[in-house]
Amino acid sequence: MHDRPAVRNHLHSIHAIALMNLGEISTGLAVLACLGSNRRGIVTNLSMEYTKKARGTLKATCDFEPPPADFEGPLTVRAQIFDESGDVVSTATAEWTIGFKPK
Repeated sequence: MHDRPAVRNHLHSIHAIALMNLGEISTGLAVLACLGSNRRGIVTNLSMEYTKKARGTLKATCDFEPPPADFEGPLTVRAQIFDESGDVVSTATAEWTIGFKPK
């Protein structure tokens, strides 16, 4: 995510909710990419830990163990958001509820 005026707060750092959106989309891309076309997921809980003011271009990563093909239920996934120097600025924890699409 690029640092630009639209995502900054009054402290001239990237706004907490912009970071939360980046964390949520990072977990979502990772989770939904590993699900078959017959399954779906929805976020049921989302939390953030902020460790440093976020400034500059940010990068989010999400590494997790994909669930088995028959898994249904809650799946907790974390994404870390890094600044240009490689420091973690925040960590998103998302709980996704995974299920099968209705037939």
